[in-house]
Amino acid sequence: MYPAELVKPMREDLASAGFEELHTAEAVEKAINAEGTTLVVVNSVCGCAAANARPAAKFSLTNSKKPDHIVTVFAGVDFEAVDKARSLMVPFPPSSPSMALFKDGELVHMIERHHIEGRPAEVIAENLMAAYNEFCS
Repeated sequence: MYPAELVKPMREDLASAGFEELHTAEAVEKAINAEGTTLVVVNSVCGCAAANARPAAKFSLTNSKKPDHIVTVFAGVDFEAVDKARSLMVPFPPSSPSMALFKDGELVHMIERHHIEGRPAEVIAENLMAAYNEFCS
C-alpha cells in the first residue's frame, strides 16, 4: 500500500476535475450499474498516469457528449474497489492506469495501460471522446 501523503496529489488531480473517488466494492458496483454512462479511471502512481492518463481523462471531458458519471479507483491503495472494478472489466487483464466506459452496467469501451504508455494525452482523450460520441447522450 502506498502512503496516503504520496498519493494525495494524484488523487486530487482527478477529484478536482469532478471525479468521484470510490473506496469500496459496493461503491464501485453502484457507480457502474447506475443508469447511463460511467467512466471509470483506474489511477496509479506511475509516470504514464501522471503524463498521459489523468490529463487525457480530464481533457476528454471538454467533449460535447460526456459520461453521466465519472469515477476513479486507485491501484495499490483502494484494493477492494480496484478488484471489483477490474472484475467488471473482464475479459481485459488488470492494468493500471486504465479507463473503462460502462453504459447501464455494461462495459462498452476499454483503454488499457498499453494504449496509454507512450501516447500523448491528446490522442488518448480523442479515443475517449470517440467513445463518448458513440455511447453518451
